[in-house]
Amino acid sequence: MRHPTHILVVNGVKVRQPVFVLGAPHSGADLLARALKRTPGFHLTMGRAAVARTVYAFARKPSIARSGGAPRVIRDVFAEAWQVMPGACGECAATCREAGGIVGAGPCVAADALTRFGDASPDLLYSAPVLLQAFPDARFVQLIRDGRDVVADMLADPATMAWFKPHMLSEDAEFPNPFLGVNSAKHRDRWKEMAGAGKSALRWRAAIRLSAVLRRELPREQLLTLRYEDLHRSPGETIETLSDFLGTQISTIALYGTSAPRVGIWRRRLSADDVQIVEKVGREELKKLGYQT
Repeated sequence: MRHPTHILVVNGVKVRQPVFVLGAPHSGADLLARALKRTPGFHLTMGRAAVARTVYAFARKPSIARSGGAPRVIRDVFAEAWQVMPGACGECAATCREAGGIVGAGPCVAADALTRFGDASPDLLYSAPVLLQAFPDARFVQLIRDGRDVVADMLADPATMAWFKPHMLSEDAEFPNPFLGVNSAKHRDRWKEMAGAGKSALRWRAAIRLSAVLRRELPREQLLTLRYEDLHRSPGETIETLSDFLGTQISTIALYGTSAPRVGIWRRRLSADDVQIVEKVGREELKKLGYQT
């Protein structure tokens, strides 16, 4: 069922076909965000505080995301996040400021040059159904990456690992819990005892399953799925595919900043025990996606 279109105007510009970049943690959303953010006329945000609070509320409590008022809430949040004004970039996360090449308080884009809006906040994937209701003409770009590489990067990221503290699955937690990849309350104690690699693999697996649902439900003109590995092997071709999908010319050079795509890092960074548990948890998804185990 198509949801009614609401006209959102930001800085005098109608928000049409906003772009949302989705993926499991450390799947490359930040790399695509850099390229989009440096595209003329594009205003893309990453991790604005109000957006992050809303996204994580929806992710941890799916019942909130299913409420009738959720689309209006997230639309209002982006209406504020996309405002271009002096000092606005001072509220942005460091990754967003770096991607935009911001020195000082910004702004990162000229208001009179705006033509397109978007967001690539971490864990935006869990809000995809709400985003589609709020912006029925939205364009989604999702990144798929080898789960073993994802886990290797997750284990090295304190911010990601902080989600795995035992209290994150408290007695009032909702199940199934796609954010942490736990399907039932009866698995709570086993999850708490799992090693970090196992918990990370569960998050990756759950994210891949959500991505598969989007592929089944969204038409091709609204969803593009890219592989992280292709950003490494054939960046020019991948960015050309993205440019055609969005109808906007995007520069390949903008992909490379403080980091570039890395493939196969799990081979030197994961222990044999970590590899075993990741391949056990994600065996089905790794096989379907063509990642050999």
